[in-house]
Amino acid sequence: MPDSVKVTASAAGQAATQALRQEYLSFTLGQEEYGVHILKVQELRSYETVTHIANAPDFIKGVVNLRGIIVPIIDMRIKFNLGNPDYDQFTVVIILNIAGRVAGMVVDSVSDVISLASEQIKPAPSMGTALDTDYLIGLGTLEARMVILVDIDKLMSSAEIGLIDKLAA
Repeated sequence: MPDSVKVTASAAGQAATQALRQEYLSFTLGQEEYGVHILKVQELRSYETVTHIANAPDFIKGVVNLRGIIVPIIDMRIKFNLGNPDYDQFTVVIILNIAGRVAGMVVDSVSDVISLASEQIKPAPSMGTALDTDYLIGLGTLEARMVILVDIDKLMSSAEIGLIDKLAA
């Protein structure tokens, strides 16, 4: 096989691998690293004071006015029972656009954007009825890191949060 054909075949293989890669914004909650699909992220903001809503669950911190849009803010540390949150200069609100609705997700910090090939994403382990893992895409492995990949659409449309209507299956 001529060298030019080998190079072309190799380039085509690399292009196919790149096409199968997904990008995720990684963030931390406590000691764990999580990721959401980058296309769901609208913007990143520092944590600011919210307007509290009476009788809202603890994990719904309240709402903020984002350029004329009222945005509900959910503290993921409280939602995932990871202890009391500390709001400091590293605390970030990830503004998400989910099914045409905007919501904010408070996280401890944002790490970076990671790119994962399909073979780097392992299915979430089955936990039986003890833990609802329906909102997990799987576990992304990147060198020594393991990132818990969250299907933010399913999480935000869950009965408990209910911020967006149930998505069509």
